Amino acid sequence: MIKRHLPPNIYRTHGVLYFYRRPGPWIRLETQFPEGEPVPFALHQERERLLSQPTPVKPGQDIAAVIRHYKASRKFARKASRTRADYEAHLIALSEKLGKIEPRRIERRHVIAWLDAWAKAATPHRANYRLRVFRIVMEHAIDMGLLSAGQNPAKGVSELEYDRVERQPWPVNLVQAFRAEADGDTLLLFEMLLGLGQRVGDTLSLRWPQYDGDWFAVRQGKTGSRVWLPVPPALAETLDARPRDALFIFPNADLTGHLTYSAARQRFMRVRKRIGAEAYDIHALRHTRASELAAAGHDDATIMAITGHKSVAALRIYTEEARQKARAERTKNRT
Repeated sequence: MIKRHLPPNIYRTHGVLYFYRRPGPWIRLETQFPEGEPVPFALHQERERLLSQPTPVKPGQDIAAVIRHYKASRKFARKASRTRADYEAHLIALSEKLGKIEPRRIERRHVIAWLDAWAKAATPHRANYRLRVFRIVMEHAIDMGLLSAGQNPAKGVSELEYDRVERQPWPVNLVQAFRAEADGDTLLLFEMLLGLGQRVGDTLSLRWPQYDGDWFAVRQGKTGSRVWLPVPPALAETLDARPRDALFIFPNADLTGHLTYSAARQRFMRVRKRIGAEAYDIHALRHTRASELAAAGHDDATIMAITGHKSVAALRIYTEEARQKARAERTKNRT
């Protein structure tokens, strides 16, 4: 093997040039020149290009392998179906962008830079969620022995601060306008979301066997909570008159599954635009139901039994304003 007059990491053997960096394979180079001639600029360029590439990682020891191992783990399987679905989108993105990197090569500064990039590509809220998922992935790398205990570079990285725009409950006049304008499945879904107070995904996945004429038995996808939901008389009357020609209450076109969230959102948006309700989205109907229950004087435990919230703090995002308004209304009536 001849090394004389060659740049670092470049070797000549049997008249052929190779690039080698530890640890890694020998890479045959196309660039060739006679021995003893000045090193051409093209060879320096090729060397710099190869040095700038990530160091090859042994199979099963990169971020993509950690993600595969985590998705096959019991920890992931025990997550609620809605949580797994939320994680999945971020795990795919992390695998595509960072999959070839070795966990021990990642530093805190890298995570901070990625967090800023994620926020610019989407929103601060979505970037913060991806940071939480990445933190879990790196903890799993520790469990796999690819990182030392306490060496999670994502742990302790502060989430981005931003001004949150809280959803507002639907005003009475827009509820009435939607009812006057919508029909069919769109109107029924509106009444179900407003009457049951559940998340959109849980409502769309409801099946007829879950309804006994008075109650719905629901296992919520995000929390895993099992709740019994009383059905308001007007909604029960509508449901009882509806033909049961599919398993799902809101079936897709070929009756093989339920209506997708995207399709439901599009149908709602068409009606919202016609009635000037663009500021009040499909998710805000859950807020509306919780606010109505709070304004009616129900306590947190009662409302949580309906909505399935796990914590009072999460519930009060929906109910605190309605309670304050109800208290102020009572004060007004006393003066």
